[in-house]
Amino acid sequence: MKRVLVRLAAACVVFALAATGAFAWWARHPLPLSGSPLEVIIQPNSSVASVGRQIARGGVGMDPRLFLLLARLTGKGGELKAGGYTFEQGATPLSVLEKIARGDVTHYVVTVIEGWEFRKMRAAIDASPALKHDTRGMSDADLMRAIGAPESAPEGLFFPDTYLFTRGSSDLELYKHAYRAMQRRLADAWAARASGLPYKSPYDALIMASIVEKETGQAADRSMIAAVFINRLRKNMLLQTDPTVIYGLGERFDGNLRKRDLQADTPYNTYTRSGLPPTPIALPSLASLAAAMTPAQSDALYFVARGDGSSQFSNSLPEHNRAVDQYQRGKTR
Repeated sequence: MKRVLVRLAAACVVFALAATGAFAWWARHPLPLSGSPLEVIIQPNSSVASVGRQIARGGVGMDPRLFLLLARLTGKGGELKAGGYTFEQGATPLSVLEKIARGDVTHYVVTVIEGWEFRKMRAAIDASPALKHDTRGMSDADLMRAIGAPESAPEGLFFPDTYLFTRGSSDLELYKHAYRAMQRRLADAWAARASGLPYKSPYDALIMASIVEKETGQAADRSMIAAVFINRLRKNMLLQTDPTVIYGLGERFDGNLRKRDLQADTPYNTYTRSGLPPTPIALPSLASLAAAMTPAQSDALYFVARGDGSSQFSNSLPEHNRAVDQYQRGKTR
């Protein structure tokens, strides 16, 4: 038995040495690239595992699990930096890791998240040390004039995406690019819209898309949520959507929406004012734009959160009240 254990231990040592040697060879061996040069974007605030997945999706032939192991073994997992990286033929796993740890970027990035209010977009852009901040001190209206936009209220007019730029670029150029991107997406969606929608202009549809964006818990519900609000507009019913009320409260909102908030009139209170609010309330995604332009075919007028991120839709108030009892109050009838 002792000889068996000794042999087993020796085999384990040999296997470990072989595995270590194979891993060391792999770390210094050129990787297959889908193109050369190859540009890969690493998003801000990415975990090591996420960086590995982004590298693989970007066209670098490296198993994300092996990248994670390499980052841990070298101690560089906490040093990885966001940005746009260029990789050439001959790049090895170790050189890829070291480049990202050094932050040897060809482009810097700012990511604008769908559902953000414009103030969050401004904060993210203001926080980038690689940009030239020409908009610092400008009001929102001044900023809109500076980029040549006819609108004075910026909410909803910038497309949420990841934007690349070189060090020293003006933040005005980034705003212009994001504004023009939204104008293109909005024009395309408007051209493909369903007939008979209760919108007077593409801007109305943009407002609706922003509401859909803030009300959607699961992506599959977007078109149904849009249908509910469009049906209510057609019937001259109040939209009664909480996100517009919250937007109207601004910094006064403390995370708890109260009955008195629903009763306090503001231009954005869709419990006290009919129709759409005066501006969008967030930056809508492409999916929300599509939902606002091509809603589901439904007679639903109400919906309530089920508690799992999805919504229960109802065609009548009694049906909706039963759904509220079931999903919000824990009652059954």
